[in-house]
Amino acid sequence: MTQTEHSVQDHASPTADSAVVRVLAADGSLAPSAAAEPYLGIIESLSDAELEGFYRDMVVIRAFDRQATNLQRQGQLALWPPSLGQEAAQVGSARAARAQDHIFPSYREHVVTRIRGVDPLDIVRVMRGLTHGGWDPTDPRNGNTHIYTLVLGSQTLHATGFGMGLVFDERCGTGDPERDEAVIVYYGDGASSQGDVHEAMVFAASYRTPEVFFLQNNQWAISVPVSTQSRSPLHKRGEGYGMPSIPVDGNDVLASYAVTRVALDEARSGEGPRAIEALTYRMGAHTTSDDPTKYRTSDEERSWALRDPIARMRAFLEARGASDEFFAEVDAEGDAVADDIRVRTTQLDGIPVNTMFDHVYTDPHPLIDEQRAWFEGYEASFEEGAS
Repeated sequence: MTQTEHSVQDHASPTADSAVVRVLAADGSLAPSAAAEPYLGIIESLSDAELEGFYRDMVVIRAFDRQATNLQRQGQLALWPPSLGQEAAQVGSARAARAQDHIFPSYREHVVTRIRGVDPLDIVRVMRGLTHGGWDPTDPRNGNTHIYTLVLGSQTLHATGFGMGLVFDERCGTGDPERDEAVIVYYGDGASSQGDVHEAMVFAASYRTPEVFFLQNNQWAISVPVSTQSRSPLHKRGEGYGMPSIPVDGNDVLASYAVTRVALDEARSGEGPRAIEALTYRMGAHTTSDDPTKYRTSDEERSWALRDPIARMRAFLEARGASDEFFAEVDAEGDAVADDIRVRTTQLDGIPVNTMFDHVYTDPHPLIDEQRAWFEGYEASFEEGAS
């Protein structure tokens, strides 16, 4: 059997369905799995406004994501990593975090950063090559959101190191839920095979960091299926380090929210790290430089399209009586955000060449000063020649 002949089931997690926390069926009906029972109280406490907010988050970011993909195809961006299909896992987990918590994304968590206050244009600036960082994590407007990390898995080390600092500084486990802090780090199924992730888990378990490892299992590490990466469910890797690990339906925003909220609360209170495996699907390409038709089948894509997280949540809200006006308003907001990012992207300027000398070292350095002076003289020589 060739790689493209694998069935959809081959790419699904071997986790037994009864062990997966799921609240909504694929058609949007309320159908909690056995594993979801402990979380139903949290979900029942959600207001209509909160439930509708989950849907709004997902719809708006998909509109932004599609616009950014189009901008890349038109030459405005060097690269774009779509988040199409993974909105529920991201929205639920991000909304579960408290304001004082710290977020360590990978490079596909567009809605997570937006929820925390990051301007989506800052992501565009990264993908346009105008900045190596994108935003200032220490700026209160960015909600303790650390910058994107394109090196697979390295952000788990950053998150664990930060979590160790919270332990050392006694900023967790004090019994004050309004002050105690936690860390959540996002990574994918491919990154879960990186050594950095396992080293991060070793130290997280040893130092009992207030940390949640949030694995988005989108079934494909570029062109390598999960079935090739692991012969057992990926959440068991967390269990191997002694941390409670929970599989959740990543296309169910309610399940993602409830599981992450409990995990963060436990971690924040000093109970140590937790791991979550969100079973979802990357409906688009890995990045705009990828062609998924080379390695996966249209049958597989159609099967997962039936589990679309946005369609699922819309059906749920419609059954609860959400109005047509609400859905029209959300669609209009998504269109407005997409239009805004197109306009602002096309208005971006380039960057001065001499900024290459900035931030090479944290402090002034004589070698950099010398190189900067040489370059400025070199540029000035052309102006002199022109005159």
